[in-house]
Amino acid sequence: MRIGFAQLNPTVGDLRGNAEKIFAAYERLVAAGAELVLTPELSITGYPPQDLVFKSQFVPQNLAILHELHHRIGAVPLLVGFVDRNDGRGKPFFNSAALLEKGAPIQRTHKSLLPTYDVFDEDRYFEPAHAVTPFKSLGRTIGVTICEDIWTENYLPHPYYDVEPVSSLVEQGAELILNLSASPFSMGKPGVRREMVASLARKYGLPICYCNCVGGNDQLVFDGDSIAVNKAGELIAELCGFREAEAVVETDTTETMMWDARESAADLADALTLGVRDYMRKCGFKTAVLGLSGGIDSAVVAAIAVQALGSDNVTGVSMPSPYSSQGSIDDALALARNLGIKCLQIPIGDSFTCFKAQFAEVFAGLPEDTTEENMQSRLRGMILMSLSNKFGHIVLTTGNKSELAVGYCTIYGDMAGGLAVISDVPKTMVYGLARWMNKDREVIPWATIEKPPSAELKPGQVDQDTLPPYEILDEILRLYVEDNLSAPHIAARGFEEKTVRWVQRHVDLNEYKREQAAPGLKVTSRAFGVGRRMPIAQKYVD
Repeated sequence: MRIGFAQLNPTVGDLRGNAEKIFAAYERLVAAGAELVLTPELSITGYPPQDLVFKSQFVPQNLAILHELHHRIGAVPLLVGFVDRNDGRGKPFFNSAALLEKGAPIQRTHKSLLPTYDVFDEDRYFEPAHAVTPFKSLGRTIGVTICEDIWTENYLPHPYYDVEPVSSLVEQGAELILNLSASPFSMGKPGVRREMVASLARKYGLPICYCNCVGGNDQLVFDGDSIAVNKAGELIAELCGFREAEAVVETDTTETMMWDARESAADLADALTLGVRDYMRKCGFKTAVLGLSGGIDSAVVAAIAVQALGSDNVTGVSMPSPYSSQGSIDDALALARNLGIKCLQIPIGDSFTCFKAQFAEVFAGLPEDTTEENMQSRLRGMILMSLSNKFGHIVLTTGNKSELAVGYCTIYGDMAGGLAVISDVPKTMVYGLARWMNKDREVIPWATIEKPPSAELKPGQVDQDTLPPYEILDEILRLYVEDNLSAPHIAARGFEEKTVRWVQRHVDLNEYKREQAAPGLKVTSRAFGVGRRMPIAQKYVD
């Protein structure tokens, strides 16, 4: 059977725009010879629609568009994701798929397995399918599943479900499994999906077509990476990652292909680039501004912004204080030249002196400390927000996951902005990304990569004055934040318990800062914010 894959980038809530995108892809795939066109999960509404489904007209309008698509299609069926009403007991809606065939009633199925963990909250809105039945179309019996429905226990973080939709469909004679997905990206996840789909195909001895959406929706990035495998679990088609794509796949072909091996740094760069581009496009921004300190974090964010938006749409701002080294100023200017972006120079020395003078009487007799350090960061934040207000730029913040974890950041200062680009990228990974960016030419000045990291908020300051070495810090953070291990269990892996306790305590103490941070792009298995919901006022220590 020739399946047309429409790997689409829908915008959440743009029901009309999404429908036009679906129909345009449908027409192209029909012209290319598709016998049935497959779209991603909730392709009419975009994923995740969250509480938009509770707006009184949202679900009725999405149903009206479903019927419009039904009337517009030709002889080739279209399989599309939408939100259906539940008129019985339980949650008010279903996460559904509809097979639209000209002159025939709409065939519908509902998602059985509703993830309510990590970034997912589907049980808040949707009722699970009470039963699944294959579709009959084109003389074939087709099993239709929606995203989580094909995820087996071996590939889930925990055994969550008591039903197996694929098994039920196979028992009812399904000859082929079509899956509509909206599976968010995290590092290593495309490979896990491939293994899981191949394993499922081998288990049941039938082909599987997996169509994933692509694009950035708030903090989530969807990578696409749609695939088709034959009944032996061998790859017969693979769509590109991180951009819209279309392909017609013959599910009965005997031709197979090798899995595409990609560098993790390439995936990370593509995910962040797509996340920035779509966040701005879908929110209505065209230009971005960010501070350029001469450090590694701002350099990487600037490079990502240029890749996402083009050099003409990115403005860097060098804001040296009395403690900024000439080397850092030079590195910031060199980065701007390498990227071809405008770089404004707005020193904060005079304003810092003036601001401190206002507190001379109140702070009399007290030594300078983090108060004065944070003043510099907040002055820089005010400059960037002023440029944002005047010119309509979005401010991109440049803090990484390591700093955000332990509070090595200034609320209302370097945390002020509209999007936290690398807030889920640990410091060691930032360095790896910078080196990868320099693989063909110097994008990030090598001096920026090689010098010791420093906030430069007081004389001679380096990060390791107050932080553990990043190689140690990042591994402790991974075990504590992503793997949920206790301090004793982390220490048992060879880390000094005093250091582990320090990291644990600082992660817990700085929840209030992260609660007020700009939304960040999720690229690891567990990001701060979405998928990690911790109380601020709490006293638990393991």
